[in-house]
Amino acid sequence: MPAVVLIGAQWGDEGKGKATDLLGGRVPYVVRYQGGNNAGHTVITPDGEKYALHLIPSGILTPGCTPVIGNGVVIDPEVLIGELAGLEERGVDTSRLVISSDAHLIMPHHRALDKVTERFLGKRKIGTTGRGIGPAYGDKVARVGIRVQDLLDLSILRQKLEGTLQEKNQILVKVYNRKAIDVDEVVAEYEAYAHELKHRIVDSRLLLGKALDAGEWVLLEGSQGTLLDVDHGTYPFVTSSNPTAGGAAVGAGVGPTRIERVVGILKAYTTRVGSGPFPTELFDASGEYLRKQGGEVGVTTGRDRRCGWFDAVVARYASRVNGITDYFLTKLDVLSGLDTVPICVAYEVDGVRHEEMPMTQTDFHHAKPVYEEMPGWFEDIRHCRAFDELPANAQAYVRRLEELSGARISVIGVGPGRDENVVVHDLIG
Repeated sequence: MPAVVLIGAQWGDEGKGKATDLLGGRVPYVVRYQGGNNAGHTVITPDGEKYALHLIPSGILTPGCTPVIGNGVVIDPEVLIGELAGLEERGVDTSRLVISSDAHLIMPHHRALDKVTERFLGKRKIGTTGRGIGPAYGDKVARVGIRVQDLLDLSILRQKLEGTLQEKNQILVKVYNRKAIDVDEVVAEYEAYAHELKHRIVDSRLLLGKALDAGEWVLLEGSQGTLLDVDHGTYPFVTSSNPTAGGAAVGAGVGPTRIERVVGILKAYTTRVGSGPFPTELFDASGEYLRKQGGEVGVTTGRDRRCGWFDAVVARYASRVNGITDYFLTKLDVLSGLDTVPICVAYEVDGVRHEEMPMTQTDFHHAKPVYEEMPGWFEDIRHCRAFDELPANAQAYVRRLEELSGARISVIGVGPGRDENVVVHDLIG
């Protein structure tokens, strides 16, 4: 059986948790392959329970599923242990969760540097969550990172920490006038984390390789979205990893030839959190309507999301960059009650029409949306379970998005609940 990648096709917050949870009931392995606790998924179970997941794959809520935190993730162990404890308090079995030995750890100096450098950027700030994700990835690339496997050998952890803090403490104290970080205190703290997590540490590449060889499905789950990819997103207003489908193979240790399907999660309108360009952003009553009706507040950050109309230029770009085979369109129900629903079909940049993403950062900053208006609908669609049960105008809207986006829309979310979906094509059939 193949691996399936589930990727956000916009700026994140598209509803990946709902999609992953829907598929997780039929997939024995769900792998988080990048990012840290700077993103999250909201999942509502059939009994109405609502869960906000930050580091843990959504498969944790499905009995019998093995959730895997892959090597491409950066892990704050305190956050992970706290998240596990919160789930266990609510009766969720977390015993099957495993962690790649090669995932990198977020350390106290990463969080300290993330917060202070963002503050010093002032108006040029990126909009980072301040949780240490960027600095942890920076150390990974600089080959001075500390990995999960180092929790199994505290002498190695200490050696690595002493080496890196020689430089980091100089920066914290002499550049930013902050307190130096004490090696002994950090080692003692992480020794406690090691005691809590050591039984979960595995060779995830081997685990997943054997699962695929045995004919089992593996779902690779990204966080954030395509336009936040460090290579393919709206740089520099991006995350520090590769949430695009290509990053799934690297971040999970699965060969690219094992991936057969790439499912893009696409919100029926557009949102983003943090700084950076956003051509269809609304600053009027329509934007406030989308924010309130869609409950657009970041799961991890708690920040209000910026809202705008659907951007087909972004969707076409996501289809191309990720090789998307199917789309899961979420939150169509949020648009019920509107007279008309605009779709951005192109951009205008200095008087020139662009059907595709502008090549340069400057042009994208100056892009103005070119809209096509579709008639709206007023019916409540949360009860719909087949495409022909949707109002005619909602059907026309979905068909137009499919035509503009470059990949088929296989599932349509018509409400927040796990079962509130219209399945047009089976995603893993």
